[in-house]
Amino acid sequence: MMEILQTVWTALTTENENLIRILFVPLSFVDALVNMLLFSTILNISSSRKRKIIYIMATGLLAVIRRTFIPDPYGTLINLIVGFILIKFILKTTWLKSLVAEFIAVAISSILELFIYRFCLIVFQASYTQMMSAPLYRILSIVCIYLIIYLFYRIIKYFKFHIDLNNMTKKNKVLFFITIILGILAIGSQIYIMSFYSDKMPLSITILSILSLLTYFILSLYSLFSTNKLNTTAQNLEEAQLYNKTLTLLHDSMRGFKHDFHNIVQSIGGYIDTGDMSGLKIYYTQLLKDCNRVNNLTTLNPSIINNPAIYNVMADKYHKADEIDVQINLGVFIDLNEIEKHMKIYEFTRILGILMDNAIEAASDCENKSIHVSFRKEENRSRFVMVIENTYANKDIDINRIFDKDFSTKSKKTNSGLGLWEIRQILKKNNNLDLYTTKNQEYFIQEFSIYY
Repeated sequence: MMEILQTVWTALTTENENLIRILFVPLSFVDALVNMLLFSTILNISSSRKRKIIYIMATGLLAVIRRTFIPDPYGTLINLIVGFILIKFILKTTWLKSLVAEFIAVAISSILELFIYRFCLIVFQASYTQMMSAPLYRILSIVCIYLIIYLFYRIIKYFKFHIDLNNMTKKNKVLFFITIILGILAIGSQIYIMSFYSDKMPLSITILSILSLLTYFILSLYSLFSTNKLNTTAQNLEEAQLYNKTLTLLHDSMRGFKHDFHNIVQSIGGYIDTGDMSGLKIYYTQLLKDCNRVNNLTTLNPSIINNPAIYNVMADKYHKADEIDVQINLGVFIDLNEIEKHMKIYEFTRILGILMDNAIEAASDCENKSIHVSFRKEENRSRFVMVIENTYANKDIDINRIFDKDFSTKSKKTNSGLGLWEIRQILKKNNNLDLYTTKNQEYFIQEFSIYY
């Protein structure tokens, strides 16, 4: 029995590259699991259980193939590139989130690897070659790294720390993208150097390298978090300003109704006393228009239009229309945040803005300046629907040509003719989107559908 134990101990504490490769097969899948738990929690990446399992299996298999057939540094480079692509297409997230996720996995694993390996070198009094080639030392080091990463995951999940990249401006996204690329290159270079000279470098230099990488990682996350917080604050401020403007209009309208209530009742009584029903109908239509304006102002509320990006667009277009006496009748019958699950909110607000601008412009040329906007969900057809109907003067408009590039019913000086063409490009990139355009004698109708 002692001889067997001695044989096992010898096999585990002496160089045995083949045994390490065998042990790394299950550990590769554990590596994929713990890193996915960490970055998906930090970046709030939601994906189905099936997709997560596929990602773990694909990433683990990639690691096994890379370690078996592709020598470093080429194997590491391929692992980074393919890992980034797997996050993007399997977990169905954005390019930026995929890159940040890869950065988080590489940065934390690399920093912990530097620290744990150096610690084990001191504790076991072993050389770097022994640490990398002896199964016991190597596996113990890797398991410690995985346990620490899992601990990070639990702490982050407990404190609900998330980084939201959706509210970042395009400029900030570009800058952050460059920062992440440089960070990955810096960390990769450092790991490559340390792999050759870790056992020869003084402890102080190793600690300095670890602290430098750790500081860079923390500052990068802090910068991202601060930028995100600043963008969110700016968005909330813009939303509050638009809502205050809405409340001011609502307050003024209510004061006007309260002040004129006696006169309104007297006017209605005058028509009734004289039996002037045609005059009463005209008066009622005018009064109803003002009442609808007040009702629409109550709908223009962040708690009803509960997506900040959509609210800002709708509030801006409403006030723009109100200034030129175009009336927007608004109906919201869904949770607008659900839209983000099925298409990019940037693309949705882009489409909404273009369609609203066109509707306002067309309605402003009519005697009856009216726009009807509704958001609803059709469970039987598995879709969200946004319908925008507006009055229009040009009854001869060709709905088959309006999506052509540079087509416009207005002067080239005032209209680029690119709005609807840009919508068509978005539709081409997304196979679950559709825009159905129709018209009748009174209204021009755009029906935008998001299928799920």
